[in-house]
Amino acid sequence: MSLVSLSTDAAVATITLDSPKNRNALSAALMDELDAHLTAVAADEAVRAVVLTHTGPTFCAGADLSEAADGGMERGTVRLMGLLRQIVELPVPVLAHLRGNARAGGLGLVGACDLAVAPASTTFAFSEVRLGLAPAIISVTTLPRLDPRAASRYFLTGEEFDGAEAQRIGLLTMAGDGIEGADAAAAHLLGGLRLASRQGLTATKQLLGAALAERVAAEGPAAVRRSAELFASEEAAEGMRAFKERRPPRWVTDAQ
Repeated sequence: MSLVSLSTDAAVATITLDSPKNRNALSAALMDELDAHLTAVAADEAVRAVVLTHTGPTFCAGADLSEAADGGMERGTVRLMGLLRQIVELPVPVLAHLRGNARAGGLGLVGACDLAVAPASTTFAFSEVRLGLAPAIISVTTLPRLDPRAASRYFLTGEEFDGAEAQRIGLLTMAGDGIEGADAAAAHLLGGLRLASRQGLTATKQLLGAALAERVAAEGPAAVRRSAELFASEEAAEGMRAFKERRPPRWVTDAQ
């Protein structure tokens, strides 16, 4: 059964994450399929823009913690960094079209995209710190988008913030009023992209994305190593056990 689908209409390719049972988590299988579809659209000269969207109430929950708990994250960290680099280096613009929430690695995908829309009520969280981890890999694509003070707050606390705040701090391009508002925002942006030539779009994306592409290439390998080290730690193992068992991890203490 396919976990990611691809369709094309009027010069726009739509890649849909379609694994709602596990909240479109970044399993090895899902990442393999996403990789294949990104490779296909990159080679299709009839495509002028790409939409990255999803089925179900969650855009992407981040790493597949069931695979992480089995020690499978060394390859997973490499694959995630590769996917982010593919999106950043794709010749045409990529629009993240969210109709639901995103967590952890899902925010890395949003940061890698050139444009991003979601409902204002959508929630986001850099939840890694609460699992004994850090947003190492996804920091490469999200930090350049974010207000520095907001990045410090949300990276360090792991607290939720909504789509309106995500727009304010730079993670989203537009936050719509509900799903219909997000759909309208996506349609508006795609309407503009369809008026542009492929040459114009590719040249302009290169101008806009040069610094991010350089950052991904330069900092990606170190981020992968750091993420793999953290996933292999006992503290992270406790965080993932606690998440699976729906209990607080042992380091959580009540405020005095």
